[in-house]
Amino acid sequence: MALLKPNTYTTEDIYALPEGQRAELIDGQMYMMAPPNRMHQELVMQLSFEIQNYIKRKNGSCKIYPSPFAVFLNEDDMNYVEPDISVICDKSKLTDKGCSGAPDWIIEIVSPSTQRMDYGLKLFKYRTAGVREYWIVNPAKENVNVYDFEYDEMTGQYGFEDEIPVCVFEDFVIKIADML
Repeated sequence: MALLKPNTYTTEDIYALPEGQRAELIDGQMYMMAPPNRMHQELVMQLSFEIQNYIKRKNGSCKIYPSPFAVFLNEDDMNYVEPDISVICDKSKLTDKGCSGAPDWIIEIVSPSTQRMDYGLKLFKYRTAGVREYWIVNPAKENVNVYDFEYDEMTGQYGFEDEIPVCVFEDFVIKIADML
């Protein structure tokens, strides 16, 4: 007797979702997304603004994209994520549909419904896909887990009151408490 295989999905299934329905796809498994709350959106807005201002001051060329923004990890049709914030410095990865490959820096804002994904599955997936830096911002605990996948020098946990060093930009720190 043959074992039943779990459904595997592709990016075609993501694009076939009804208008307004959002989901992510990791290794062919679809994960539906709930609408974010106000604090989540406030953090996405403020962090995006802070990063954009830094890049402009430094005459940098990296691009910042808040969610919803399609990231096709591993450049296949089995992995599609919408990080809360994606920073891409290699413009050759940008297409009309989004980012093909790993962004340089990804920030996820944790909510109760995404905690398992952000701290587990996405942490592994982002690291293996080639993301250089990954932040998990937890508003409930007022802390940020920083993962420096490139050098591992600044990996650690920081509070909202701390000056958090940005790994991909050597002279940039963010203090979240000052933004709220």
